[in-house]
Amino acid sequence: MTLTISASRFPIGNVFITRGAFTDLDPDDVLRCLVRHMASDWGELEEYDWKQNDDAVEYGGRLFSSYVARCGTKFWIITECDRSMTTILLPEDY
Repeated sequence: MTLTISASRFPIGNVFITRGAFTDLDPDDVLRCLVRHMASDWGELEEYDWKQNDDAVEYGGRLFSSYVARCGTKFWIITECDRSMTTILLPEDY
């Protein structure tokens, strides 16, 4: 399946999801938060980390977002520095 969203502020490359995240998370939560990540809404991060991500969008660097699914499960979305891939994972999958 190919998903194209033109509102993204940066390329996300191929999207991967770990087995834990795939099992524990509702697909609607995953998609909703992936769209937020692509729009530079970094979720549940401190101001310093939010700024680091904003700088990484402009100047290059890894992008890290943290979200909480409706079921209460915390998960992360990470886009690599070279923008070749984005991974959706649970903290314990790291």
